[in-house]
Amino acid sequence: MRKILFISVFFISALTSHSQKKGGSSYTTALGVKVWDGGGISLKHFFTQNNAGELIGYFWNQGIRLTGLYEIHGDISGTSGLKWYIGPGAHIGFYNTKYGDNSFIGVDGVLGLDYKFPGAPINMSLDWQPSFEFGDGRGFNGSWGGLGIRYTFQ
Repeated sequence: MRKILFISVFFISALTSHSQKKGGSSYTTALGVKVWDGGGISLKHFFTQNNAGELIGYFWNQGIRLTGLYEIHGDISGTSGLKWYIGPGAHIGFYNTKYGDNSFIGVDGVLGLDYKFPGAPINMSLDWQPSFEFGDGRGFNGSWGGLGIRYTFQ
C-alpha cells in the first residue's frame, strides 16, 4: 500500500509540471489513486459532460482486480464541482485465497459522489461499488469502492 501511494504521489507530482490547464470546476480526464482495504490506480475519462468511464486496478495482499465502470453523472444544485454518479461495470480478479489461486469475473455497480476542486487540478470521489462474482465460493460482495484522489487534465 505504501509503495502504491508513493509511486502515485511521485507520478502525480511529475504530471503537475505538465498541466495543460488549471482551474474550473470540471475536467475531462483524471489519474490517481483509489483507497480501499488495499489500494489501486484509477483512470477516469468523460466521453460527454455527464458520461464517463473509469478503469481501476486494485492491488492487495490476496491479488489484483481490474475493473471497468460506465458512470452517468448528474449535477448537484448549488454546489459547483460536485456531482453524483451511478452506473454498471465488470471486473476480472486474480486471487490467491484459502480456496487456491483462481481467476474470476463479475459484474459491478457503482454509486458515488465526485468533486473537482475549483481552481486546482485535483478531483476526489467517494463511492460504493457492490459486485457479484461468478465461481465456486463467490457471490455478492458489498465491500468494494473507496476514496479516489486524482490529478485532473482539462
